[in-house]
Order: sequence, then structure tokens, then C-alpha cells
Amino acid sequence: MEPVFGQMLATLMALWWPFVRVLAILTFMPVIGENMVPVTVRVLLALTLAVVLLPIAAPAQPISPFSLLGIVTTIEQVAIGLILGIGFQMIMAVFALLGYMASSQMGLAMAQMNDPVSGASSDVVSALIYILTILIFFAVDGHLVFSGVMGSSFRAWPVGAGIPEQALTVLPLQVGWVFSAALLLSLPVIFSALVVQIGFGFLNRVAPTFNLFSLGFSLIIVFGLFMLGGMLQLIPQQYVNLTTRVLEMLEQLMRN
Repeated sequence: MEPVFGQMLATLMALWWPFVRVLAILTFMPVIGENMVPVTVRVLLALTLAVVLLPIAAPAQPISPFSLLGIVTTIEQVAIGLILGIGFQMIMAVFALLGYMASSQMGLAMAQMNDPVSGASSDVVSALIYILTILIFFAVDGHLVFSGVMGSSFRAWPVGAGIPEQALTVLPLQVGWVFSAALLLSLPVIFSALVVQIGFGFLNRVAPTFNLFSLGFSLIIVFGLFMLGGMLQLIPQQYVNLTTRVLEMLEQLMRN
């Protein structure tokens, strides 16, 4: 019984490291890491993926989770999961910022919706774009792509090998890219609102007795909805382009 117990203990100790990294990735990744997914489901999914990834994720030398080296290695796995999860979370941040910028230009930012599933509140346009991005995520097999990134991370950054310094500095530098991408995607709505405001400014000079505030608010919403309808058709392709960019960034980090 002692050899069998020792083998089981060694297997459980080896399973702990991929479980910690996968659970950290699932916690920080979009869609699955949201509050709408129960923690129990997330833990069971992480355990299943850890068992599948165990042949390539087991450390070369056994590491005890209760030792000082084991604590440092656990923190290392959480940090790697944070890097990979935040990398994909930036894509959702682009579209969340896009929805807020579009709704603020249309005058709909004041209309907040409380989501009973996630417990968060957001404006109507941001909620619509968020639901669309979730559908696109599963339509383009984003969950399978994410599983492939998990497996590649264990080959590039084995357990106990440390984290390269470049991986910790690249992600903060990508924040400007998030803002620029959201601004470029929201330019049609911003430009249409600007044109309507300029037109009403000229009309106010010609006929100052008109109640242009109430009329202008309705026209801005109408123009914004037309521009939003055209913009939603381009969001799937833009989502794929942004995902490709993030994958290339992560691939370059793993190669280095």
C-alpha cells in the first residue's frame, strides 16, 4: 500500500501546478471568468483541463507545494495565469470602452441596466456589444484557442522555470493600444454626433426661438442608431483582428 500511496501523492502534487495555472487563467479570462459562471463550475473545469494537460505540465523535478519553493512556484503560476488572462481581457476592454463612448455620444450613457446574472450595471449599448462579443467568442471557437494557449504556455514557461521579465512589462504597455483601438472603432458615431451638433448650432443662429435641445437629442439618437447598426456589422471581423493581434503578442512572448 505504501508504494501505491506514494505514487498517488506524487501524482496529486504534480497535478497541483497545472491546476493552479489553469484556474488562474480561467479566473482572469473573459466570459468564463465573469460572475455569471459559478466558482464551482470554474474549479471543476480547471481540474478537468489540468488532468488533460498533466503529461506536458508536470515539473521536471518534484516540487512540494508546502515548501518555500512550492509557495514561490504557486505565485509564479498565478502570475502566468494573470498574464494570459489579461491578454485576452484586453479585447473585451476594447469593446466595453467602445460601447461606453458610443452611448455617451448618443446620450444613452445615463440609461443604466442592472444585470441580475453578473450583478454589474452598464449602459444599454455596452450591454448589447458585450452580448455580441460573447456570441462571437464561442462562434470563432475562442474557448478552443484559449485551451491551445494554455498548452503552449506550459511548453514555453515550464513549472518552476520562472517568468521572463519581458512578459511582465509588455502588458502594461498595451493599455494605449486598447484606447486607440476603441477610439478608431467609435469614430463613426462620434463624427455623426459632431455633425448633428454643428448643424444644430448653425440652425440655432438662424432660428433661436426653436427648442433645439429636445429636438437635437432625438436626432442625435436616431443618427447614432443608424451609425451603430452599421458599426455592429463590422464588429465580428474587428474582434477576429484584435484576437489575432493578441495571439501574436503572446506567441512572441513565449518564443522569447
